[in-house]
Amino acid sequence: MKCPFCNADDTSVIDSRVSEEGNKIRRRRRCLTCDKRFTTYETVGLRLPQVVKQDGARSEFSRDKLRTGFMRALHKRPVPTGKVDEAADRIVQILLGLGEREVPSRKIGEMVMRELYKLDEVAYIRFASVYRSFQDVDDFHDAIKEVQRPRRKK
Repeated sequence: MKCPFCNADDTSVIDSRVSEEGNKIRRRRRCLTCDKRFTTYETVGLRLPQVVKQDGARSEFSRDKLRTGFMRALHKRPVPTGKVDEAADRIVQILLGLGEREVPSRKIGEMVMRELYKLDEVAYIRFASVYRSFQDVDDFHDAIKEVQRPRRKK
Protein backbone atom coordinates (compact mmCIF):
# COMPACT_ATOMS: atom_id res chain seq x y z
CA MET A 1 0.00 0.00 0.00
CA LYS A 2 1.43 3.38 -0.99
CA CYS A 3 1.65 6.14 1.57
CA PRO A 4 -0.80 8.96 0.68
CA PHE A 5 1.65 11.54 2.09
CA CYS A 6 5.02 10.68 0.55
CA ASN A 7 3.99 8.02 -2.00
CA ALA A 8 6.45 5.50 -0.57
CA ASP A 9 5.74 1.80 -1.08
CA ASP A 10 6.82 0.70 2.40
CA THR A 11 3.99 0.78 4.91
CA SER A 12 3.16 -1.51 7.80
CA VAL A 13 -0.13 -2.45 9.41
CA ILE A 14 -0.35 -1.32 13.04
CA ASP A 15 -3.90 -2.44 13.83
CA SER A 16 -6.75 -4.30 12.07
CA ARG A 17 -10.41 -4.41 13.09
CA VAL A 18 -13.52 -5.89 11.54
CA SER A 19 -16.45 -3.44 11.18
CA GLU A 20 -19.62 -3.95 13.23
CA GLU A 21 -21.45 -5.21 10.13
CA GLY A 22 -18.63 -7.69 9.52
CA ASN A 23 -18.20 -6.74 5.88
CA LYS A 24 -15.18 -4.40 6.14
CA ILE A 25 -11.75 -4.43 7.70
CA ARG A 26 -10.32 -1.19 9.02
CA ARG A 27 -6.52 -1.06 9.03
CA ARG A 28 -4.29 1.53 10.67
CA ARG A 29 -1.05 1.83 8.76
CA ARG A 30 2.27 3.59 9.29
CA CYS A 31 4.62 4.71 6.56
CA LEU A 32 8.13 3.39 7.16
CA THR A 33 9.62 6.32 5.22
CA CYS A 34 7.85 9.44 6.58
CA ASP A 35 6.42 7.82 9.76
CA LYS A 36 2.90 9.24 9.17
CA ARG A 37 -0.17 7.16 9.92
CA PHE A 38 -3.32 6.62 7.86
CA THR A 39 -6.36 4.38 7.71
CA THR A 40 -7.45 2.04 4.93
CA TYR A 41 -10.63 0.01 4.54
CA GLU A 42 -10.77 -3.38 2.90
CA THR A 43 -14.00 -4.68 1.39
CA VAL A 44 -14.92 -7.59 -0.84
CA GLY A 45 -14.93 -6.55 -4.48
CA LEU A 46 -17.91 -8.36 -5.98
CA ARG A 47 -18.97 -7.56 -9.50
CA LEU A 48 -22.56 -7.75 -10.61
CA PRO A 49 -23.22 -9.36 -13.99
CA GLN A 50 -23.85 -7.41 -17.17
CA VAL A 51 -27.47 -7.20 -18.25
CA VAL A 52 -28.27 -8.58 -21.70
CA LYS A 53 -31.27 -6.77 -23.18
CA GLN A 54 -33.84 -8.26 -25.57
CA ASP A 55 -32.00 -6.80 -28.59
CA GLY A 56 -28.68 -8.29 -27.46
CA ALA A 57 -27.25 -4.99 -26.18
CA ARG A 58 -25.33 -5.21 -22.92
CA SER A 59 -25.19 -2.74 -20.06
CA GLU A 60 -23.91 -2.60 -16.50
CA PHE A 61 -26.38 -3.68 -13.84
CA SER A 62 -27.80 -0.61 -12.10
CA ARG A 63 -29.28 -0.87 -8.64
CA ASP A 64 -30.76 2.58 -9.23
CA LYS A 65 -32.66 1.34 -12.31
CA LEU A 66 -33.88 -1.64 -10.30
CA ARG A 67 -35.11 0.61 -7.52
CA THR A 68 -36.73 3.00 -10.03
CA GLY A 69 -38.68 0.08 -11.51
CA PHE A 70 -39.94 -0.85 -8.07
CA MET A 71 -40.85 2.74 -7.23
CA ARG A 72 -42.79 3.24 -10.48
CA ALA A 73 -44.84 0.13 -9.86
CA LEU A 74 -45.35 1.09 -6.20
CA HIS A 75 -46.26 4.73 -6.91
CA LYS A 76 -48.80 5.89 -4.29
CA ARG A 77 -48.98 2.42 -2.75
CA PRO A 78 -48.66 1.87 1.03
CA VAL A 79 -45.32 0.03 0.93
CA PRO A 80 -42.49 1.30 3.17
CA THR A 81 -39.25 2.29 1.45
CA GLY A 82 -37.37 -0.15 3.67
CA LYS A 83 -39.35 -3.04 2.19
CA VAL A 84 -38.44 -1.86 -1.33
CA ASP A 85 -34.76 -1.72 -0.39
CA GLU A 86 -34.95 -5.21 1.12
CA ALA A 87 -36.53 -6.56 -2.08
CA ALA A 88 -33.83 -4.91 -4.20
CA ASP A 89 -31.15 -6.31 -1.88
CA ARG A 90 -32.59 -9.82 -2.31
CA ILE A 91 -32.39 -9.50 -6.09
CA VAL A 92 -28.80 -8.22 -5.92
CA GLN A 93 -27.86 -11.14 -3.63
CA ILE A 94 -29.43 -13.63 -6.03
CA LEU A 95 -27.53 -12.09 -8.95
CA LEU A 96 -24.26 -12.23 -7.03
CA GLY A 97 -24.99 -15.81 -6.02
CA LEU A 98 -25.49 -16.84 -9.64
CA GLY A 99 -21.81 -16.15 -10.30
CA GLU A 100 -22.64 -15.37 -13.93
CA ARG A 101 -20.90 -12.71 -15.99
CA GLU A 102 -24.11 -11.93 -17.89
CA VAL A 103 -27.79 -12.25 -17.07
CA PRO A 104 -30.76 -11.70 -19.39
CA SER A 105 -32.91 -8.67 -18.53
CA ARG A 106 -35.90 -11.03 -18.69
CA LYS A 107 -34.54 -12.96 -15.68
CA ILE A 108 -34.23 -9.75 -13.65
CA GLY A 109 -37.77 -8.77 -14.66
CA GLU A 110 -39.08 -12.11 -13.39
CA MET A 111 -37.26 -11.56 -10.08
CA VAL A 112 -38.84 -8.10 -9.76
CA MET A 113 -42.29 -9.57 -10.44
CA ARG A 114 -41.81 -12.20 -7.72
CA GLU A 115 -40.80 -9.51 -5.21
CA LEU A 116 -43.68 -7.22 -6.20
CA TYR A 117 -46.11 -10.11 -5.85
CA LYS A 118 -45.02 -10.41 -2.21
CA LEU A 119 -45.10 -6.64 -1.59
CA ASP A 120 -48.28 -5.39 -3.24
CA GLU A 121 -50.80 -6.92 -5.65
CA VAL A 122 -51.62 -3.64 -7.41
CA ALA A 123 -47.93 -2.89 -8.01
CA TYR A 124 -47.48 -6.44 -9.29
CA ILE A 125 -50.24 -5.95 -11.87
CA ARG A 126 -48.89 -2.52 -12.86
CA PHE A 127 -45.44 -3.95 -13.47
CA ALA A 128 -46.78 -7.05 -15.21
CA SER A 129 -48.88 -4.92 -17.57
CA VAL A 130 -45.77 -3.20 -18.89
CA TYR A 131 -43.35 -6.10 -18.53
CA ARG A 132 -45.61 -8.62 -20.25
CA SER A 133 -46.95 -6.03 -22.71
CA PHE A 134 -50.63 -6.52 -21.95
CA GLN A 135 -52.64 -6.04 -25.15
CA ASP A 136 -56.22 -6.04 -23.89
CA VAL A 137 -58.49 -6.29 -20.86
CA ASP A 138 -58.27 -10.10 -20.89
CA ASP A 139 -54.56 -9.87 -20.07
CA PHE A 140 -55.39 -7.74 -17.01
CA HIS A 141 -58.18 -10.13 -16.06
CA ASP A 142 -55.75 -13.08 -16.17
CA ALA A 143 -53.24 -11.22 -13.99
CA ILE A 144 -55.93 -10.34 -11.47
CA LYS A 145 -57.02 -14.00 -11.31
CA GLU A 146 -53.38 -14.87 -10.67
CA VAL A 147 -53.17 -12.65 -7.58
CA GLN A 148 -56.56 -13.80 -6.33
CA ARG A 149 -55.43 -17.43 -6.06
CA PRO A 150 -54.67 -18.57 -2.53
CA ARG A 151 -51.28 -17.07 -1.70
CA ARG A 152 -48.40 -18.63 0.16
CA LYS A 153 -47.17 -16.96 3.34
CA LYS A 154 -44.78 -14.05 2.79
